[in-house]
Amino acid sequence: AFVGTVATTLIQLKPYDPESKGIVERANQFLETSFMPGRTFRSPDDFNTQLADWLPIANSRVVRRIGGRPIDLVSVDTAAMLSLPPVPPQTAAYSQIRLPRDYYVRVHGNDYSVDPWAIGHLVEVAADLRQVAVTREGRVLAEHERRWSRGLTVTDPLHVKSAARLREKFQQPMPVAAGEDRLMRDLGDYDRAFGVEFPCTASCNDDWVQ
Repeated sequence: AFVGTVATTLIQLKPYDPESKGIVERANQFLETSFMPGRTFRSPDDFNTQLADWLPIANSRVVRRIGGRPIDLVSVDTAAMLSLPPVPPQTAAYSQIRLPRDYYVRVHGNDYSVDPWAIGHLVEVAADLRQVAVTREGRVLAEHERRWSRGLTVTDPLHVKSAARLREKFQQPMPVAAGEDRLMRDLGDYDRAFGVEFPCTASCNDDWVQ
């Protein structure tokens, strides 16, 4: 959906093959050796904030490979780019899952709680760089801050309380009206439910049917 909106092509390379994407690996190595040493980061947002403050300094140096300073060539690259589409591209990852009995969904290695009233129903999961949201037919069931570690369980206390209420309601026996026997049911209900009809014979009046 993203590449279609911005009129581009996705080229997926083999894993563990850094030689095929050297331009990306060189940029990562430059950050690891020139930007990250001696710094600490509290969150991805803090990382991006510090990087945005540092990039104008780094881009002011002359790079021999491109024959100039990156800060002077940004306008050249921008002029060669296509204009942005009128509709913003889809940047979140969407999936659909049937909510299990433990009312958690797994997104990128972490488990996030969901309102348990939707157990057994199909829910839509949307995850971007900042948030994980779960909805069903337009109703918001969960909103969590995106966690970047793995193996975490993120629980909303409201979902725990909702699960306790549902569990208590399920464990309470339903009242039975006077004279009502819930164990007895007309077997003809099943015939009507499945749309079948058996012709009546002389044995219909007997106590058993062969």
